[in-house]
Amino acid sequence: MVSRRDFLDKVRKPLVLNKESSPLVVRPPYGLDESLFQSECVTCESKACMASCDEQIITIGSDGTPKLHFVNSGCTFCEECAHACHSNVLSLTHTHTAERLNAIFQINTEGCIAHNDVICFACKEPCIDDAILFAGMFNPVIDMDKCTGCGFCLSRCPTLAIDFTPTLLKEVSCI
Repeated sequence: MVSRRDFLDKVRKPLVLNKESSPLVVRPPYGLDESLFQSECVTCESKACMASCDEQIITIGSDGTPKLHFVNSGCTFCEECAHACHSNVLSLTHTHTAERLNAIFQINTEGCIAHNDVICFACKEPCIDDAILFAGMFNPVIDMDKCTGCGFCLSRCPTLAIDFTPTLLKEVSCI
């Protein structure tokens, strides 16, 4: 008879391997489909989308595809990456990702100093879409109808209390 631990380990291992082999990442705006990133970007030698980004948030992952890295800045939706992409993986015709990135942002209320009675508007100030609302002086919340996923709030939070969850590009078109 198999122990419960052995059974769960056998079930869990394929899930872990699948998650590691195809992790969800936040893609630059103007992308159409994840499969295009996987088929076209890996053969792109110029990586022009990364070089064109004034905010320097486009990085190339170990799989050779572009992803966004919000440590120091956020996306301005300036269109430069789409203009630089010669294979049309990023294109201004892909309107469903022209105004919203494939990420859902959330505030960790335990780590947020504003939620712990300290006056802080660090996340609200860079938000050009007014997606961060305060319920009173101390309770910031993200209005998901307004949030574009640009990432500026993430890079400005002094306690790193803002996090995001990448979504599939196909899911973005349904928002």
